[in-house]
Amino acid sequence: MRFVFMTFAMFGARCSSLGTTACSSFAPRRPVALAVLVLAALLLLIAPTRAQRDIDELRTLAEAGDASAQFNLGRLHVTGSGVAQDDAAGARWYRMAAEQGHPGAQHSLGLRYDVGLGVSENDVEAVDWYRRAAEQGHWEAQFRLGRMLANATGTEQDEPAAVRWFRLAADQGHAEAQFFLGQMYYNGRGVPRDLREAARWVRLAAAQGNTTAQVTLASMYETGSGLEVNLGLAARWYRLAAVQGHPAAQVTLGYLYDAGQGVAEDDTEAVEWIRRAVVQGDAEAQFALANMYFAGRGVPQDTTEAIRLVTLAAEQGYIRAQFNLALSYDRGTGVPRDAAAAAKWLTRAAEQGDQAAQQNLGVMYANGDGVARDFVAAYVWLTLAASQADGPARTAALAGRDIVEQRLTSAELNAAEELIRQWSLRRSP
Repeated sequence: MRFVFMTFAMFGARCSSLGTTACSSFAPRRPVALAVLVLAALLLLIAPTRAQRDIDELRTLAEAGDASAQFNLGRLHVTGSGVAQDDAAGARWYRMAAEQGHPGAQHSLGLRYDVGLGVSENDVEAVDWYRRAAEQGHWEAQFRLGRMLANATGTEQDEPAAVRWFRLAADQGHAEAQFFLGQMYYNGRGVPRDLREAARWVRLAAAQGNTTAQVTLASMYETGSGLEVNLGLAARWYRLAAVQGHPAAQVTLGYLYDAGQGVAEDDTEAVEWIRRAVVQGDAEAQFALANMYFAGRGVPQDTTEAIRLVTLAAEQGYIRAQFNLALSYDRGTGVPRDAAAAAKWLTRAAEQGDQAAQQNLGVMYANGDGVARDFVAAYVWLTLAASQADGPARTAALAGRDIVEQRLTSAELNAAEELIRQWSLRRSP
């Protein structure tokens, strides 16, 4: 450093003999830059040494039994800050602090057991450590304990107790706890059902920027659940979640612009919001944008792009996309007519319980259209379709089933009934 300052002084002396103009344009630049570089290099050397010294001091305190130091050292190991990332070491230090009653460590150790990081996943242990932290007022532990009690995870289900823990965290301003408490009131779990109280708690969470709460509050305004219908406010809350990147909010806001509900009708704006969700890979958005391309609303009509998007959604398991793609192949809309492809996509939708897909698939099996003719399969799908239909759809499904039944032997009919029974068992909650 002495050499640098001497050099700077020498340049400074030469500068003064050249006059102020030359001094300002020449002399200070190189020496100052050199001094800054040397100083920066020294700081880079000093900083790691100081950080290591801090970690060594922290470790000394932790080994001496200081609970706060044990907790902080555990966090460093979990995050890999200044030490090797090591979940097992993190959990060990958390445990030492937790056993001394440190609430942050108790919560963190509970979380380790909850997700199985550094320790074997163990929901019972997670509940135990969450409870210890929660009893000391740790709001995140209170929320997580409430959720485990509500879902019977690691403990017997106790919805009133879940509500108590949610409320304790919610009263401290925990946004997720506020939202979950609102959900408990909405569904009448652990408390009498109270939609207005549900809306109050959901609103508190939404005001803190919780996107799930914002979408829920928007839906409550849209449908009049616990609140008076107000499409303008619904659109406002959907927008707040949408600008934060919530795909369902983006799609729904697109629907509102498409229909002119709560906002001025604007197909271009609708496409813009739906496309944002498409970029995130959202299946409903892919399906919605496909429909915009099919109809030429907000975008030039483009059946090729529509088919591409609806296929993406169908491949993600989106039932409406699977059914519509099947119809496209059946009718040759945007694709060459392909009965086998139509049957394939109807099967995927039918297996997810879609009534219209089941009915159409039953007809295809009865006629041998796109699939080998199979009266047992036709009977099964038509029966399942009829079981969840009403009105003309039920009448048509039953009529088709009765026709197919006449083609079955007694053994085939028994086999079909057994397949229906097995289906019902798989679908029961």
